[in-house]
Parts: sequence; C-alpha cells; structure tokens
Amino acid sequence: MLSHSRLLLVCAACVALRSSATPVGSFADEERLPKFWYDLSKERLQRSLDHQDSTETAKNLVLFIGDGMGLNTITATRILKGQLGGKSGEEYSLAMDSFPHTSLSKTYCTDSQIADSTCAATAFLCGVKTNKFTVGLSANATYDRCNTTAGNEVSSILRWAKEAGKSVGLVTTTIVQHATPAPAYAHCVNRYWYSDSSIPEAQRGHGCTDIAHQLVHNIPDIEVIMGGGRKYMTPQSTPDPEYPADPNSQGRRLDGVNLIDKWKELKPGKVRLFEPGDMQYELSRNSSTDPSITDMVDKAIRVLRRNPQGFFLLVEGGKIDVGHHYGKARLALYETMLMDEAVARARELTNDRETLTVVSADHSHTLTLGGYTDRGNPIFGFAPQQSDVDGMIYTSLLYANGPGYRLANGSRADPRNDSTLQFSNGMFSDNKDYMQQSAVPLTQETHAGEDVPVFARGPWSHLFKGTNEDTFIAHAMAYAACLGPFATRCSQTSTLLPKPTTPKKPASRAAPNLTAPGPRVLLLLLLLLLLLYCAEAL
Repeated sequence: MLSHSRLLLVCAACVALRSSATPVGSFADEERLPKFWYDLSKERLQRSLDHQDSTETAKNLVLFIGDGMGLNTITATRILKGQLGGKSGEEYSLAMDSFPHTSLSKTYCTDSQIADSTCAATAFLCGVKTNKFTVGLSANATYDRCNTTAGNEVSSILRWAKEAGKSVGLVTTTIVQHATPAPAYAHCVNRYWYSDSSIPEAQRGHGCTDIAHQLVHNIPDIEVIMGGGRKYMTPQSTPDPEYPADPNSQGRRLDGVNLIDKWKELKPGKVRLFEPGDMQYELSRNSSTDPSITDMVDKAIRVLRRNPQGFFLLVEGGKIDVGHHYGKARLALYETMLMDEAVARARELTNDRETLTVVSADHSHTLTLGGYTDRGNPIFGFAPQQSDVDGMIYTSLLYANGPGYRLANGSRADPRNDSTLQFSNGMFSDNKDYMQQSAVPLTQETHAGEDVPVFARGPWSHLFKGTNEDTFIAHAMAYAACLGPFATRCSQTSTLLPKPTTPKKPASRAAPNLTAPGPRVLLLLLLLLLLLYCAEAL
C-alpha cells in the first residue's frame, strides 16, 4: 500500500496537473442538447459536400510515416494534445484528422503476419511486398544472404521522382540509415548493415555494400538528408564532434572513407546529421543543438520547393516506435504529437492544389486504451475502477507485452508504487520514463498486426479509400504525380484504366399515336378487309 506521505504527494500532483484543465467527468453544458450534435454533424457534412476532389497532376509529394503509429497511439495523442490545451481532450482534432480522405492499410509482409519496419517501408515506398528485415528487394531475396541481392532490387518512389526531374529529400528522427528511409535509396538483405563494419566477414566478398554507402552512391543527388547516424558515415574510431569522449559515438567505417565529405563532394545538398545515432526524444532534446522534426520539415520544404519541377519528401517520426518498444507511452505520444505539428507546418508551406500529402504508419504497437475512464481522465492516469481479481488499480494505457511486466510478492505490482508523476524544478509533471504495465514480460515491447490508417489531402487524394495493401501508397502517389510505372499517364488523355463501356440501349420506339390521321386510316382499312373476309365466308 502507498504510505500516507506518498499518497498525499500523488494527490497533490494530480491537483497541480489538473488545475487548469476541465474537471474529470465534466463536459460543456451545450453537449447536453441534441442541437449541439446536430449542428456539429451538419457542419462536418457541409465540409464534405463542399470538398471537390482534384484530378490535377500532383507537382509535389510529401509522405509522413509515424513509425509504430497505430490507431490507439493516434487517439491517445489526440487526447494528450487536447488536455495540454486545458480541454478534456477527446474532442480535440489533430492536424492529420483534418485530412479529407482516410483509408486503412494492411501491413503484413510476404513472410510475416506482423511487419517489421523494413518490409513495410519497402511496400509503401517501392510498391512491392517483401520479406522481413530486407531493404528495397523483392521477396526473391533471402534475409542475410548477400548473394541473393543481385537481380532482386526494386526501385522506390524517391528514385522515380528524381528521374522525373524533381528534387528529393528525407527527414527522420532516427538514423538516416534506419529501416524506414533505407528502402528509398538502398537494396540490402539485412536492415542492420548500417556500415561496412556491420556486414559479417563471410558476406563481404559477395559484392554487397552497406546502407550508408548506398545512401551516398545509389542516388548521389538527394538534395536533403536530415536526421541522425553520423557514426556510420565516418572512419572507425573517428571521435564524434559533439561527444568526442564517448567511444560508442565514434565512427564505424572500416573502409576509411568519410561519407559525409564524399557527399559534399558529389552534391552540395543539404545533408545534416545531428547525432551519432538516433536523434534525442523531443522531451530530452537540446533545442540549441538539435532541431525538432518540425524544424527539419520546415527547412527541407523550403529547400526542395525551389525546383520548379516539384519535389518528393519522406518524413519519418521514428522515435514513436522506440518509445513504444521501451514501454514508455509518454515518450511515444509526445513524438506523435510533434510529428503531427510537422504535418501542420508542411501544410502551411505547401499548396493543396499542387501537393499530395499522405500520413500513415508502417505498423502499430500493442498499446491499449481502456478501463471505462471518465471524460477528461488524464491520459497517463489511472482508470477509475480497481481490478476485480487482484483489487489493485491500473493505468488506462497498457501494453500487451514488454518491459512493464512487474511482480511483487507473486502478484501484479501495485502501479501506485511506480509513480506516473515526477517532481522537478518545483513542479509536478508526468514521468517521461514511467513504463506502463504489460501483460507478458519481454525485454522490448513488440509491433502489432492490425491495419493502420492512411490520411490524404491534395490532388488525387480521393484514391485513398477503403482497405488496401500498404503497397498501394507508392502506386497511388506515383499515379497522382505521373511517376515511375505511371510516367506516361500525363501524356495520355484518359486515366490509367479505360472505363468500361456501357452497351448502347436500342433506340426506344414511341407508342403509336392512335389519334393521328395515318394510323386511323390504316385501322379503318383493316376493319373493312376483316368484314369482307367474314362476308365471303358466310
């Protein structure tokens, strides 16, 4: 049980956190009236009626991928953002919520019911499903077997855009060699071959190159590359400029090549690697040295849009996934919230009439939101009921598996003994390192296999409807911009597939007008003939 002093501490913290927010369980008086909901629905209906789908060719393409951003993550982030603004949270709308078209994407891979990020990214970037842990290759390639690479490479929408004369870029909060951006430019049988030192010696003689090398050489004129991953680009033992005393941050390359310098040689583009590994979580970021995902998206679009032919930009909110793997929902939700702010910034810098923007995820996670919580319940707080099995309370956010599994005296640990709150600088706040409890003990929480949402706005965004394979994202975006397999569409007068022809109906004959002179005379003649025939017969 909680000590008296600790109970008072937690209660005081709850009061402090909720002092400026809507009281739990309460809601606006206007919501008691049916008219409020009628008016709200009519307003939404009118927006749908006013919206006109565009079939103009998309000049620009922006693809946001929230790594691990499933529906529960989006819902919980929406509530968090609303509560930070002093609302109950549930009624809040994220930037991605405002997109006019929404669909679902199936995330399985050719050999896996539940995807890893690489096979999923190959699907939505290259339009081809493949095996888990393989990068930019068809399913004919075998994981970790270098000699199955050649002949099985598949190209990406980033390459298609570059071939069409557009500027291209990628932004990530992880390393730029990470599983999600890698299929945009690389072909590798192992997603973890970030540098040449990562490739086993037995595999090095088969012609395979590491992902960092391919980033610089496969498509040598990518205009914007921003994220982490410095140590995979510099020679082994090279001190990191920001963390020179940290051996884990030192360069990893065995070939002695500084790929950052090589990049600047080949193309004076905007390459900025802000960390030796992944970038910092938003809640830990040093804003004086590291930009936020919103800052990077802002800079990337301002650089790329200089090209009159347009651009393609891939943006990955990669630390959402990392936060979930460690069972720390607060880290994951804040990363999702910041990516949504980047979505809003991208819209400010682009024009819906010429830019197709798509927001989706590679897979989800096992995060759940439950417990019959009251309206406005703090998203990182406890459910109002106690368990009817062990008599203890539980947080409304939980994981199906992961490191949050804890036992005390042979039963579930009381979550009140691991406070979801922390005290710092004279203030209480949510504890960013709190691990939500999980049902199954694992060192890291896993991905989940349900469909993920796809939000779209701009030219041809109406293509995103229903439930589709994740490969559809690459094809629909390429179709909208006349890229890759659809490069010739813009020169054609018809759409991709000829519309089925409807058989012409035979011309209908009008019913005879028996009052017209012609038919009347004809009837009289027929009657006369009939009378003559009858007379002759008699």
